[in-house]
Amino acid sequence: MRIVFAGTPEVAVPSLQALLDSPSHEVVGVITRPDAVSGRGRKVVRSPIGVLADEHGLEVITPRRMSEPDVAEVLRRWAPDCGAVVAYGGLVPEDLLALPTHGWINLHLSVLPAWRGAAPVQAAIAAGDEVTGASTFRLEKGLDTGPVFGVLTETIRPTDTSGDLLGRLAEAGAGLLVNTLDGIEAGGLVPEPQPAAGVSHAPKVEVEDARIRWDLPAHIIDRLIRAYTPAPGSWTSLDEARIKVGPVRPVADDDTSLPESVRAEPLAAGVIAVTKKAVFVGTGSTPVRLGTVQPPGKKPMPAADWARGARLTDGTVLG
Repeated sequence: MRIVFAGTPEVAVPSLQALLDSPSHEVVGVITRPDAVSGRGRKVVRSPIGVLADEHGLEVITPRRMSEPDVAEVLRRWAPDCGAVVAYGGLVPEDLLALPTHGWINLHLSVLPAWRGAAPVQAAIAAGDEVTGASTFRLEKGLDTGPVFGVLTETIRPTDTSGDLLGRLAEAGAGLLVNTLDGIEAGGLVPEPQPAAGVSHAPKVEVEDARIRWDLPAHIIDRLIRAYTPAPGSWTSLDEARIKVGPVRPVADDDTSLPESVRAEPLAAGVIAVTKKAVFVGTGSTPVRLGTVQPPGKKPMPAADWARGARLTDGTVLG
């Protein structure tokens, strides 16, 4: 089939690559988000999908919105049999949904109807789900409400960050997307309506959502930090500085790695205890041991190195 591909970030790259490698499909054009300014040098950066498309000599358009009139004109010229969408980052307008012969097929990284929305992987980890997955479904007017063609499942591991899980789902999901398009081309694959029960929503994660609340229980803090790693990055504050915090490890109150003073009297929420090799922070339950920490303008470093360089002492309060 003639495929138009809409996608933007790194997580969409395996899907576009799988379609480029497929003998059954031809990618006739790519839609991605406009080049963005990034980094300290404020350089204009092409999206990962734009880079891959350029490497393969594909025609690429970068509209600010797909509702722009030029998009419809280009789509008619491309004459796609089907549209494939993976983490594009924008809506496909209703008047374009029927333009490809077989409509638009979206690869969504959850088992629908669970976690409809922009951040399904982050939401699944934050909620403590044990299993998630990916779904292919036909786009319609509603947000992630269309009928489902195929599903795969993936176990969420105890130490998974959203980056870890997105990487695995991106690879597995690419195969699911190609298989779905193969089935549509063959004519035997019929989508099933999503069940009415089990609907949940995963809105876009904002920076403020990733601020660590040390008064929460340790296991919740652990989940939230992993959910927001690497993006947008969990953070706390020390005086006026915003400090990024990598995944932590909950520690029982009687753990022998804790300083004697902490085992004798539990840390209050946000209060730290420092040893030569570790930094512990009090929570709403048991302490957590910090992993990596990234002060402003510096690279991530082991928490003990950060504490030593910042001359932190027992009793310092974060947050």
